[in-house]
Amino acid sequence: MNDKIFDDVKAKVQQQFGENAKKYVESKNHSKGADLQLLLEWTAPKESWTVLDIATGGGHVTKLLAPHVKQVFATDITVEMLKEAKQFLEQYASNVHFIVADAENLPFLDESFDLVTCRIAAHHFPNADEFIKEAYRVLKPGGKLLLVDNVAPEEKVLDEFINKLELLRDNSHVRCYTKSEWESWMKQTGFTQIKSHVSRKHLEYQSWVQRTTTSSKQISSVTKFMENAEKHVQEYFDFQKEADEITAFKLDEWIVMLEKES
Repeated sequence: MNDKIFDDVKAKVQQQFGENAKKYVESKNHSKGADLQLLLEWTAPKESWTVLDIATGGGHVTKLLAPHVKQVFATDITVEMLKEAKQFLEQYASNVHFIVADAENLPFLDESFDLVTCRIAAHHFPNADEFIKEAYRVLKPGGKLLLVDNVAPEEKVLDEFINKLELLRDNSHVRCYTKSEWESWMKQTGFTQIKSHVSRKHLEYQSWVQRTTTSSKQISSVTKFMENAEKHVQEYFDFQKEADEITAFKLDEWIVMLEKES
């Protein structure tokens, strides 16, 4: 991706999350979920750890980990998002540092962190392979990366559908990468995969579509695209309807823990 496109994507992300920052703090899809409990169990955080939470969004991972570790550096590329997270987290933790940072170009020295986390954000990264390299670089030997994100199915039709749907709803969306894409980058970088789990995430349609859309016309476009999807697609994503109106559907979500060689 050339520099101009790269900058345009980053600007869209900053605009989208800047305008909707509070929604992400309050979003049930982001503040709750079985993946949060799994994240805590898998990482087994220690009091001596320094943690980096990349693209912290509403700060929900930071809130979860802060009571168990020495300090957390919560980063985000969007200033407004970081301000909302700071306001939200001040009542829960005093060991958090808030820093504006690009996930693909982190402002930290090599081997600085015991744990790096990134949850439900990487589909906004235009060069996700660079994010993986940066996470590896800033981890201490033996340190771990915990990634959670929506993933596209390996089947091309399903992949194309979910990524077009996300882009119709949110113009800052880049790509729900496939699990095989992620695993290729992880292996090339030198990570060892320790744990992996794919689940079906239930999304209530109205709150999902309203979180990032800016007009009723845009919402109608998203709805029409879903309604016109072929039967195979609707079945895979488990469209749920009441009175012929879509009320919910499901996405594939992957949680994976990786370790940097000692």
